[in-house]
Amino acid sequence: MRIGLGSRFRAIAAQMWPQGSAATVPGMAGAAALPVQAPARALERIAQGAARCLAAEGERWFPWCVVAFGAGIAIYFTLKTEPSEAAAAAAGLAALLCGAAGSSRGTLTRFLCLLIACGGLGFAAAKLRTWRVDAPAIVRDMGPVPVTGRIESVDIRAPNRARIVLDVFKLGDGKTKPPASVRLTMIGAKAVAAAQPGAVVSAFAVLRPPPEPAVPNGYDFARWAYFHGLGGVGFTYGAPKPLEAPPAPGLLAGLSARVENLRLLMTARITKAIPGPDGNIAAALITGERGEIDEDDNQAYRDSGLAHVLSISGVHLALAGLGIFWALRALLALWPRIALTQPIKKWAALAAFLSASFYLAISGGGSPAVRSYLMLSMMLLGVLADRPALSMRAVALAALALLAWEPEDIVDPSFQMSFGAVVGLIALAEWASERRREDVAGLSRLSQGWRKGRRYVFGMLLASVVATLATTPFAIYHFDRAAAYSLLANLLAEPVVAFVIMPAAAIAVILMPLGLEMAPLQIMGWGVHTMTAIAHWVAGLPGAATLVRAWPVEALSAIVIGGLWIALWRQRWRWLGLAPIAAAFAAVFASAPPDLFIARDGQSAAVRGPDGALTILGAKPDAYTASQWLLRDGDRRDIDAARAGAHCDELGCVTTGKAGRVISLSLRAGALFEDCARASVEISAVPIRRPCKGPDLVLDRFDVMRQGATAVTFGANGLSVDTVAAERGKRPWSSHAQ
Repeated sequence: MRIGLGSRFRAIAAQMWPQGSAATVPGMAGAAALPVQAPARALERIAQGAARCLAAEGERWFPWCVVAFGAGIAIYFTLKTEPSEAAAAAAGLAALLCGAAGSSRGTLTRFLCLLIACGGLGFAAAKLRTWRVDAPAIVRDMGPVPVTGRIESVDIRAPNRARIVLDVFKLGDGKTKPPASVRLTMIGAKAVAAAQPGAVVSAFAVLRPPPEPAVPNGYDFARWAYFHGLGGVGFTYGAPKPLEAPPAPGLLAGLSARVENLRLLMTARITKAIPGPDGNIAAALITGERGEIDEDDNQAYRDSGLAHVLSISGVHLALAGLGIFWALRALLALWPRIALTQPIKKWAALAAFLSASFYLAISGGGSPAVRSYLMLSMMLLGVLADRPALSMRAVALAALALLAWEPEDIVDPSFQMSFGAVVGLIALAEWASERRREDVAGLSRLSQGWRKGRRYVFGMLLASVVATLATTPFAIYHFDRAAAYSLLANLLAEPVVAFVIMPAAAIAVILMPLGLEMAPLQIMGWGVHTMTAIAHWVAGLPGAATLVRAWPVEALSAIVIGGLWIALWRQRWRWLGLAPIAAAFAAVFASAPPDLFIARDGQSAAVRGPDGALTILGAKPDAYTASQWLLRDGDRRDIDAARAGAHCDELGCVTTGKAGRVISLSLRAGALFEDCARASVEISAVPIRRPCKGPDLVLDRFDVMRQGATAVTFGANGLSVDTVAAERGKRPWSSHAQ
């Protein structure tokens, strides 16, 4: 950086306060002058400087309004109780503020009113979405119970294992109002063969409510299930039986079933042409079927930073759509009569839109694919409307469309990561467009080619760095890991994806109706094999995957605010966004992890010992819950290694935590008397029916059932207890609200 941070911030100050008319402190000759003025005068000068900057960046107001819309949605999801009339009040307030913004003469006032108005509209949109998707749900374990419905989608997990989403018609004896749909796991070759999209079947199933988070502030599957219409999860006994006279499906249900059957047929033909693990990955890249990808390959892609390649998103849609755009435009340009008289650019944009739409349909229409499709559509719409194809306004329009229809996406990691990367790359492109171009007119062709090649390589490196920086905070917050060599892996794999895998995949899909897909699929298989080898090689490098202790949500919020401030503004005051980012990292280093985790079933716990590592207690701890404890603590050990420090018998477990605190887990009633006498914290998997006065904290089976998974922090002023029930509150997707 040619200009130091001190010089940069002085330039920002000069931009916001160009006159510098404030009085200075005497005796400060030769040093920076310090303004001496009343607080009111200082605030007035800050407001004036901000108003000047806002007036100069009027074209950026719309993206910031979309940010405010998303902030209103985020506020809705942070509430602990479901608002009733607050949504209508927020919408009314938004309308009033919009009117105030239009009539106000002050630039700063108009901008703030617009932000508050858009935030209110976002809050109202989230409330409306919750009301729109509300449906009955399973509130307690039930079954085996007969369930009848239409198979909406099928996810093949293995040759004898499948997971289906069933639109429920009837549950049990029909007296109980059924949920809209349930997700069921089926085991057995006959069961998998009967899993055909669109089929109306009946089966015996065990149903459970969608699981709540395994740790406070953890991933809330129940919330995701609520907004996707899933009222329960479970498994079937035996193969489902088709109904002899099923009701005719509606138009949309029939079309969806045909598309799902087409996806399964294409997946089978892809895996036949490319046998083995490479075929499973190739199928995931075309049809979105990821269930049969080998776990070792999945882990290698995650550790190398290439996991995004397996999820059909921006790269795939861009290559599928823009590849057609560039190819068709180049082909039409070969005929001068057409090229000079017809809008071939718009024709190519329309063909690219249709190509991307078909790809979206056969890929399963997952959330990342839909978001990428919308962003690509906005770009192609810009081409059709003779507007800039790549702009921050187009990204903001795509985000607004998504959040208005599905506000819950604001808390989805794939939404955050995809838009974070796109906003960062658009900001980079805008910065590059403002740089002075080198004059190459007088250079030889060799020198010109060298400079263009150098510029291309530098651009790829810079784009990869920006995309990595934009997505890493979200990856750390949601997945507790950072891929140290993500830049290297993407630089090696992107040419293979762009020039081998996706072109071969597009040709294979075009030739598949003619039965001529074998050759391009084998070329694609070679590319997939090469990409997987890159993933395994990078993942095997020392320190490739770094597990990071869970960040507080306040730190991520500050990083997002700072990043948006830098990316959306274009003048020098954008660098003020570094301040909240620095504050976020300070908050991360200052935060302390919990010292005790208690599972949601009360049968296991994890205790932080004097050495700072977790020790897992319990006879048979739930594998998923225990892995989440270790992952969120940044601990790479397996569960067996983490159990080594516990002293367990058939009655329970005991270990020593920080500051010499004794933590006991009683699995039988016979252990309660001794454990209550010696423990600082007593956790009982059985009900405690007699006083247990010795410990500082006592939790038994009923406490955990009411409060959910629990985290405890030992502080100088006592114990701090966080529970899933308190963190989620009483919301429609919370079982505690039933």
